[in-house]
Amino acid sequence: MSSTQKIVLVTGCSQGGIGAALCEEYASKGCKVYATARRLEAMHGFTHGSIELLQLDVTNQNSIDAVVNQIIEKDGRIDILVNNAGMTCSGPVVEVELDRLQKTFDTNVFGIVRVCRAVIPYVAARKSGTIVNMGSILAHVALPFAGIYSASKAAVHSITEALYMECLPFDISVVLVDSGGAASNIINNMAQNVGVPTLRIYGDYVDVIREDFNPDRPEVKAATPLDEYARGVVKPTLEAKPPRSFGVGSGSTLVPFIASVVPRGVLLRYLWQSLVEKKRVALAKAK
Repeated sequence: MSSTQKIVLVTGCSQGGIGAALCEEYASKGCKVYATARRLEAMHGFTHGSIELLQLDVTNQNSIDAVVNQIIEKDGRIDILVNNAGMTCSGPVVEVELDRLQKTFDTNVFGIVRVCRAVIPYVAARKSGTIVNMGSILAHVALPFAGIYSASKAAVHSITEALYMECLPFDISVVLVDSGGAASNIINNMAQNVGVPTLRIYGDYVDVIREDFNPDRPEVKAATPLDEYARGVVKPTLEAKPPRSFGVGSGSTLVPFIASVVPRGVLLRYLWQSLVEKKRVALAKAK
């Protein structure tokens, strides 16, 4: 291993997802990449020989510590950590199963904290390194029936800003990726593994909520291709002084701008009418 070769650890690298695409792009730039996921069998098809697969569950501190220690013992350092592991959560705030809500925060929020707790002491000792946290444009404004996911990403944004400040004494770069839409397999996985929650008071909106699990809806089809998305993330994070935050993916410029200028009540009512009520009528007519 060259002393100039970057050592990169990426979480959430199941095939067909953002993490896998990031691993390929980092490897194409000459980095040694550790691709991790909760299940080793979920990672396959990588084309670069400099990508090594390790099992890592971001909801388990022992699993995280074991992987980080293994990398440190083998390579002596971690130059870039990409906290990409995450999960979606669709449904009304008061009807999403509590277990699903807790798992969403355990993965999307606490998972980042756990991995940072394991990695940052090593990069702080070297006074060199980059932490990349994958956020979301939905942190800027919640969408109907996506409130739990939006809340988890809003927490990621706040935690990342705090980490940015707290890592200044150690010359660690902390980067927030304000992610828009990427053409990953996350919708297919959600449809296969989760499904629509049991609805008691939102039964009239079941078709609208079910549409969130449809990988063929227009906004999913319009998402940024994974290879293009990965290039947009990797290039700035390899810089000597990465930007504090940047957007990548479909909607990553427009959505934060709209959320910052449109009065919040006006915006929320518009979103409800356009994304729920109009869609409910259209879906009913289509039956």
